Amino acid sequence: MQTMGFLQICFAFGAVVYLSAISIAQEAAKAPDAKSTAPNPFAVTGPKPEPVETRKAEDVEAAIRRGVGFLLKTQNKDGSWGSARRTKELNIFAPVPGAHHAFRMGTTALALSAMIEVGGNDPEVQASIDRCEKWMVANLPQLRRAEMTAVYNTWGHAYAIQALVRLHGRTQDPVRRKQYVELIESQIDMLSRYEFVNGGWAYYDFEHHTQKPGGSPVSFTTATVMIAFYEAKEIGVAIPERLVKRAQASLLRQRLPDFSYAYGEYLRLSPGRGINRPGGSLGRSQVCNVAMRMWGDKETTDEIVDVWLDRLWARNGWLGIGRKRPVPHESWFQVAGYFYYYGHFYAAYAIEQLPAEKREKHFDQLAHVLILLQEKDGSWWDYPLYDYHQAYGTGFALMSLGRCRVGEK
Repeated sequence: MQTMGFLQICFAFGAVVYLSAISIAQEAAKAPDAKSTAPNPFAVTGPKPEPVETRKAEDVEAAIRRGVGFLLKTQNKDGSWGSARRTKELNIFAPVPGAHHAFRMGTTALALSAMIEVGGNDPEVQASIDRCEKWMVANLPQLRRAEMTAVYNTWGHAYAIQALVRLHGRTQDPVRRKQYVELIESQIDMLSRYEFVNGGWAYYDFEHHTQKPGGSPVSFTTATVMIAFYEAKEIGVAIPERLVKRAQASLLRQRLPDFSYAYGEYLRLSPGRGINRPGGSLGRSQVCNVAMRMWGDKETTDEIVDVWLDRLWARNGWLGIGRKRPVPHESWFQVAGYFYYYGHFYAAYAIEQLPAEKREKHFDQLAHVLILLQEKDGSWWDYPLYDYHQAYGTGFALMSLGRCRVGEK
């Protein structure tokens, strides 16, 4: 038999490929609606955690009481929480005084929200809330970014909105409610000014130093703001649609097929980097999933939320190894310590997104983690940040445990 020449082989192979392509195209044309809508298998499969004991109401309440006691004992005389008085050899970039204005506002807002949510009607707690309210109303209008690079004030604006929403729910006085709404609207205006040019928010702009930040938004800061906006919308505050749409588009650009989220847009083209993989996204996927669901994303299904919560419990060690390390991002998957209680706080939000029958196993896991990690003084902390870390960590943990309360779902 005569051996086929090289050109003949190439021609025959090309013909097969061409005919196969035609066949596939014809089949697709016959069934245009047959395109699979199934989610990416890596988004709905993952490690499963070991079961834990059913949480006990008395254990949850005892931990909450101790945490509230810590906040009462450490509140500043002016009503705020946290300060710059404690330091260590290596501190994160914090140009004075603006960075500390932002740190204190964000920390105070988280502690205040926790006191309102779980502090109860004890007169000492109510007096603490009243002192904090006066401090926040007086200081919030002055919050700005520290300088062209440090945009930490984004955190202060976002968490202040959430605290003001809770203050709004605490009273029926129309005058005070109007004051809170006006303050929320002013914070939304500030966030519109500090929105990044391509949508979303971050806390640094190392690249452009422009009046409107021109660098890379980051996924979790953007999601944090979106959740604050949603809570404000729930009490009737108008949220600019353009801000939300641009923020959603930014999160979609950063979302990987398995629902890991890139740390920031500057890393979205490096999906294989440790910080962008599931182990590195454990502290971000929860908040991003919640934000996208709140604002109507249909792809963030119950199944995806459930699987990512399972990932958090099963691989909790990846976040835990970073906890209390003094250098950000020095742990595996470049995890930073300050993602720990932040990630669990938004895991509590994520649990609330699920149907009632799917929540209890996750609340058991969350309570199991948090109760074991409470410090001897009643606080929780994950990253040494001047003198802010215990108050913000305790705020996050208390609001998380408040959602774990037995019989309140």
